[in-house]
Amino acid sequence: MIVIADSSPLRYLIVIEQVHLLPLLYGRIVIPSSVERELTRTATPQPVVTWMEHLPGWVTVKSPQNPQTALASILGLGEREAIALAEELAADVLLVDDEAARVEAVRRNIPVQGTLGLLDLAAEHGLLADLPGTIQRLQSTNFRASKKLYAFLLERDALRKKRGARGS
Repeated sequence: MIVIADSSPLRYLIVIEQVHLLPLLYGRIVIPSSVERELTRTATPQPVVTWMEHLPGWVTVKSPQNPQTALASILGLGEREAIALAEELAADVLLVDDEAARVEAVRRNIPVQGTLGLLDLAAEHGLLADLPGTIQRLQSTNFRASKKLYAFLLERDALRKKRGARGS
């Protein structure tokens, strides 16, 4: 499976201490070189910088051949390179939160998954026991999503747990 990650999902998963879910769900991930630079800037939270300084073996940094400069007016360099790399490597999924980047990736037939979707998937596979607590930690950061989306995911999780309790 080929998985490309933009900076946002990585950053938030590191900050809420759930980055270990990535290799469990996907095995290996590839990040563009611009994402590596974004995640090591001085304004980046220290846990993210520290994690990036000790990049695990399941993360590969790769530069795309064509960074999609035509998208410069609507997307940042990290998103452009992530989309370009996803196209070049025929990725199975692009991990990205930015709405404009998600729309562009879908337009190019690249499957996308955001931070919340990834957490939901981990809960569905039994890799994350406390989705409500994890979402609460995520909400304590500057991550933003609609109240409707949070409510939907929490309701889904409650239904999963209810079905699981019946099956016990």
